[in-house]
Amino acid sequence: MRMEVRGLCQGYGRDDVVSDISFTAESGELVSVLGPNGCGKSTMIKSLCNVMRPRAGTIEIDGVDMLTMPSDDLAKLIGYVPQTISSVGYTTVYDLVLIGRRPYVKWNYTPEDLRIVADSMITMNVNAYMRDDVNQLSGGQRQRAFIARALAQRPRFYVFDEPTSSFDLRNQLDTMRIMRSLIRREDACLIVALHDLNLAIRYSDKVVVLNDGRVYDIGPPEKVITSEMIQDVYGVKAEILEDSHGLFVRSYDEDEDRMEDRA
Repeated sequence: MRMEVRGLCQGYGRDDVVSDISFTAESGELVSVLGPNGCGKSTMIKSLCNVMRPRAGTIEIDGVDMLTMPSDDLAKLIGYVPQTISSVGYTTVYDLVLIGRRPYVKWNYTPEDLRIVADSMITMNVNAYMRDDVNQLSGGQRQRAFIARALAQRPRFYVFDEPTSSFDLRNQLDTMRIMRSLIRREDACLIVALHDLNLAIRYSDKVVVLNDGRVYDIGPPEKVITSEMIQDVYGVKAEILEDSHGLFVRSYDEDEDRMEDRA
């Protein structure tokens, strides 16, 4: 399947936050959205999930305008995990993940629904506290539970807004590895907003870089994540290096280097 974003504009009040955003995302791809704080990543992500209706432009899935789709049909296509998860009221992890199956339920949950829920919890390693109140979990545990809910939806497009922000290093790597393997296996797509350039360069098939609410560049990570881009977009000096594990970004602080030289 193919999601095509054309000329997307979105904002709050009178102000546009993102303008003229255009890109495609296809089955089997992991697409990372990069850019500094305030560049419009979260606003764009919310538009892709129909949390916010676009001010202008279109978002099509296999040629069908997303805004014309019934909500249950859209829920079967897009699984969204927000950046910030507020209190959800009392609910267990199991019940939260079970919600992911609602778009498919006609009369009651089937054994297949329950199997998918169990598999999703095991995949995200939240089965050990399936009976715990979601609100009593740590930030990282809660984030994994919401990702498990998205997995239970079995959507064609996973759309995640900085899902690794609450994770330690091990869980960051595990989540990106799991999601890359899953979209390959299911021929699905992950669109994910990230801050960590090294996660993006290691796991992405395509990156979309935003700067000041517009697309700065789009393409394979090894072509787009460059020293020049990092300087232009983030205002930081960096080198792109390579070792036996592949490419990685090493940033450095010129002012600190000068102070050390003076000392």
